[in-house]
Amino acid sequence: MKGRILTSLLAMMALASLQAQEVPAVPKLVVGLTIDQLRLDYVEAFSSMYGDRGFKRLWKEGRVYRNAEYDFVNVDRSSAVAAIQTGAMPKVNGIVGNGWLDRSTLQVVNCVDDNRYMGNYTSESTSPFRLQVSTLSDELMIATQGVAEVYSIAPTREMAVLSAGHASKGAFWINDDTGKWSGTTYFENFPTWVSTYNDRQGLDFRIGELVWGPYLPVTSYKYLTTETKQVTFKHKFDDERRNKYRKFKTSPYANDEVNRLVNACLNATSIGKDFVPDLLNLSYYAGNYDHKPAAEYPLEMQDTYVRLDAALAELLDIIDRKVGLGSTLFFLTSTGYSDPEPIDPPQYRIPTGEFHVKRCAALLNMFLAAIYGEGQYVEAHHEQEIYLNHKLIEEKHLNLSEILDRSSEFLLQFSGVKDVYSSQRLMLGSWTPELDKVKNRYHSTCSGDLWIEVLPGWTIVRDHSLDTKVVRNVYSSAPLVFMGWDVRPEIIHTPVKVGHIAPTLTHFMRIRAPNASSLPPLSDIRK
Repeated sequence: MKGRILTSLLAMMALASLQAQEVPAVPKLVVGLTIDQLRLDYVEAFSSMYGDRGFKRLWKEGRVYRNAEYDFVNVDRSSAVAAIQTGAMPKVNGIVGNGWLDRSTLQVVNCVDDNRYMGNYTSESTSPFRLQVSTLSDELMIATQGVAEVYSIAPTREMAVLSAGHASKGAFWINDDTGKWSGTTYFENFPTWVSTYNDRQGLDFRIGELVWGPYLPVTSYKYLTTETKQVTFKHKFDDERRNKYRKFKTSPYANDEVNRLVNACLNATSIGKDFVPDLLNLSYYAGNYDHKPAAEYPLEMQDTYVRLDAALAELLDIIDRKVGLGSTLFFLTSTGYSDPEPIDPPQYRIPTGEFHVKRCAALLNMFLAAIYGEGQYVEAHHEQEIYLNHKLIEEKHLNLSEILDRSSEFLLQFSGVKDVYSSQRLMLGSWTPELDKVKNRYHSTCSGDLWIEVLPGWTIVRDHSLDTKVVRNVYSSAPLVFMGWDVRPEIIHTPVKVGHIAPTLTHFMRIRAPNASSLPPLSDIRK
């Protein structure tokens, strides 16, 4: 009897001791803001026009890494978001870009297209099934057994869905044709609060009244200039019926629309109101209006950053009021690229030329046919990639390695070609920094057999999209900022990798890192 009593006492003492121990604190809410095409040089150059509650507040109260780097080439909004959310490169996570060539159909596919699922407030069929590894959102849902509130809100479909991952409770984006906040039946039932917003406060009710003009006096905008003097600007989105929502999404007003839905979300859900950490992934836009060069719309570009600063200040205030920044871990970063710039004016005599991938592919096919006999050896081309006909090569019992080597040697003779990377070279070649960045974007299921690197200054003529791209291989710095939840303020100039973001956040949420995230969490972030 005494033994039983003693045992019970010891058990109670042990339990009391465990209860007395301090439980590791986790943020009630994590808010991730990825700003498409945000440029650090613009953020800092336009700072005199900002208020005190946006970027200046972040730079004062946040931990600012001025140089967050992407370790792969040809970054775009989809590959960037996938890298942020998974902590892995395209070669592992499967998202090499907004779209790529499907070898089975020789058609370009969008990275989130999936005809197995219907759309909510959209005709688009969408899912994240091409994202081949787990994300920050997925790991939080698994860790909390589905209890966490996890949503993603973005102007564009790709950013919304890839930020949501596989297990979120919803991903919402602005429909290009109707202006409604849209979703996909891949996720749970479309939330009532989004439907209510669409039915009562939808953008389509207000687009006719929205006119974009200067936020500040035009004389304030002095950083960017143009040869054709721009006195002022005025854009009424409703003027173009077919493209009004597409153009709206390339304006800073899209960020205000994200904030409106964030406010609706925080009012209608229990997000950030308990001790189970929740996650809200958001996206803004900071690129060129209508994807036109900044030199064409210099006032709009500067006004975009001024309005971006105001939207950021509003977002921080919303979170502070609804949840409290002390209970929220907020981070901000950029997709790390920008829309292509136009060719330099001829009077400056910058070396240049035009590179046509279509012509390259046709001449390569003629070259291979002259060596190996008639046949369609080049199956297709897309962007700077060439896809060979593996079936024909097998039928002819040809050596693929030999064909790749000869094709590379042939393509290197073209004007404007800096280098050619074959799939074999990427998989088996000796390591170099340049090779590694190309390899990190290569994925065996959707990348071509040959990737052509074009000289800086040259213009790539893209037949599939009927546009051009001027090559600029310059260092692009993407800021990474952490704020709230007792973060230690500091400005850090040492470069960090974008792949650090996901493991850093999961470390502070006390959950597993995404399953392909191999980098360690950043240290010394909290006080």
